[in-house]
Amino acid sequence: MNTLQGAITTGMKTREIVARNLRKARNSRKLSQEQLGFLADVHRTYVGMIEREKYNPTVEMLEKLATALELEVTDFFKIDGDK
Repeated sequence: MNTLQGAITTGMKTREIVARNLRKARNSRKLSQEQLGFLADVHRTYVGMIEREKYNPTVEMLEKLATALELEVTDFFKIDGDK
């Protein structure tokens, strides 16, 4: 199942998917929002707002966060079970 089909099937919104995957990646690396913000050169509150689905991150922001977390940008769009 590709990412888009998974989102449609589960009824999840893209913002929710990105938020969940960002939080999951940050927590798995045992980073606080403040630490991730420092690594990505963004304010810690911005990280929190993305995780709470209050902000829509730009592609540039996703690139910064992915780099800081050592991920690919596409990892933010994966549904559980995607490879």
